[in-house]
Amino acid sequence: MTKDSSIVVRSVSLWGDLFRCPKCGYPLTPLELSYRCRNDRCSVLFPIIRGVPILIDEDRSVFRIVDYSSDERDERSRWSKSAEKVIRAVLPSLGNNLKSKSNFAHLSSLLKRGSRPCRVLVVGGSVLGEGLDAFVNDPGLMILESDVALGPRTSLVCDAHCLPFSDSAFDAVIVQAVLEHVLDPYVCVKEIHRVLKTGGLVYAETPFMQQVHMGRHDFTRFTHLGHRRLFRFFEEIESGAMCGPGMALAWSYKYLMLSFSSNNATRKILVAFVSFTGFWLKYLDYLMINSPAALDGASGLYFMGQKTEIPLDDHSLIAGYRGAFR
Repeated sequence: MTKDSSIVVRSVSLWGDLFRCPKCGYPLTPLELSYRCRNDRCSVLFPIIRGVPILIDEDRSVFRIVDYSSDERDERSRWSKSAEKVIRAVLPSLGNNLKSKSNFAHLSSLLKRGSRPCRVLVVGGSVLGEGLDAFVNDPGLMILESDVALGPRTSLVCDAHCLPFSDSAFDAVIVQAVLEHVLDPYVCVKEIHRVLKTGGLVYAETPFMQQVHMGRHDFTRFTHLGHRRLFRFFEEIESGAMCGPGMALAWSYKYLMLSFSSNNATRKILVAFVSFTGFWLKYLDYLMINSPAALDGASGLYFMGQKTEIPLDDHSLIAGYRGAFR
């Protein structure tokens, strides 16, 4: 067993009592190289690959377990991610998330009002999300980072459409830059609601004015009200724009230029050109991020809420519009 995989196993061992079969919902029995469903009518085996449990119901997911055992795919993925990391370090970024760090500090303070350690699920946590550094290193929080992809921080592979956990398992769920990439975000939020304890917290960041950025795995965008309705079974604590119209303009400039070519080499040159000539647009957001008008043209939106059983009705939803078109 490698050093990295042993770390993952120790982490996952803290959560085994919460694991449930994603097919039938029964508890799982840990074996040496897999987990087995305890339901005699199911008895599905879920493999542990390089120390990471793969808890996916292939009948309800577009992902296949066999994909995670492909060394060739992993080598290509590692090379691609390394190359992207080098390129990103050189090129000026067009992104500018102004709220995540303070929002996670707020979430942490809310969670630690109680005396016991809080269990937090990160959905889409194969890499460290924007502003999460201090949050994930907080000794008062127990954090499980899950994803549909094997990555440097993935402790568990699962699909957000059928989270493999018992009801009321977590004190908080974080879903950052994920809901645009799932086939049915409403089903995923329903699952998040299910695995949260009574009064549990959710924190989500989802794009609004952003172009396609994961090819075939990019499906949905939300306005501020659309995002609020997605979380209608949560009482709002805070919401707003975390990436403003300036960033949205920078992205639009980038994709305008990329529209001139489908050739990969040419597009890389165009990305470099846009990065050096358009990076400054994101700084406009410092002037407007808290403006009501920014909600109508924001690049991305966030929502922090508390689980409730009474949904927000649509009349109240519409009355809660906070943009400039009033």
